[in-house]
Amino acid sequence: MLLPNTTDSRGVPLSVNFDSPEDFFIFIFQLLFATSAILVAGPVVITILATRSLRLQNRFLFMLNTSICDTLVGFSVFYLGLFDVQERYPSRNGTLNLLPALLGVNVMTFLFAQFDRYFAVCHPFIYTNYITRRVVISTNVFCWLMCYAQTIVASFLPLSKAIQVYVFGIVSLQIIVFTKVVMTVKLYVVARFQLERDPPGPEKENKKESLRIIIFVVISFLVLWAPSFFNIIFKFTLGKGLTFRNEATNVFAIMARFNAVCTPSVYIWGSPALREALVRTVWGRVCPRCRRR
Repeated sequence: MLLPNTTDSRGVPLSVNFDSPEDFFIFIFQLLFATSAILVAGPVVITILATRSLRLQNRFLFMLNTSICDTLVGFSVFYLGLFDVQERYPSRNGTLNLLPALLGVNVMTFLFAQFDRYFAVCHPFIYTNYITRRVVISTNVFCWLMCYAQTIVASFLPLSKAIQVYVFGIVSLQIIVFTKVVMTVKLYVVARFQLERDPPGPEKENKKESLRIIIFVVISFLVLWAPSFFNIIFKFTLGKGLTFRNEATNVFAIMARFNAVCTPSVYIWGSPALREALVRTVWGRVCPRCRRR
């Protein structure tokens, strides 16, 4: 039994009625936001795929996975943000949570990326011998399979069972978020104190760079995603919480999806190797003047 998903027989209407200046602002914002996410995250995907030296490093494989998600989030906003869509139950013109599940893939990828950096810095022997490129690729694939298997199974269950699966997902998400917070603190301590004892050199700078990126990315992700997270918890535990007309007017969902712009921006800012490859591979070809600079 599929979850109820009502759709107007005349087609999916736009997200706003254009009766006020706020409607024009919301529509233009969603349009610009979707375009920005694609233009920022998309080139990161192309750059990592086209640059062998980046593909051989495990940390860039995690960046690639999240950037693919962010690019797809940008494309999804062209539907979720421009049309009258409500993904939460009762769904209206929804996608059976297939598009919102992209955020779940990002959450799991960030968690595994944190563990990757922890073992790379604190246990280099174990990392070198056991955390191979194949393991990292399999982990990234697992993130996709886990999130979408749960979403697809829930769409075919009876409504009562589907709600139980959804609640299980919320509880699991709380555990993941708590683990992410603990790992962020742990990585900060490692970056702040343990690396200071290492001798100067390229390897030390590489470790500091990778830790700095993952810490900034996770903190920004948690800050932008936390309001939506707490709003869902309040709805399920207290029966209270803010309700919005559709996804385009859902401020909390917009903040969560804004990670699609923020995360690849942090990658570009924090990694000189990625930035140079990005200019050489993408922006240098689009704008030769940028490459000369």
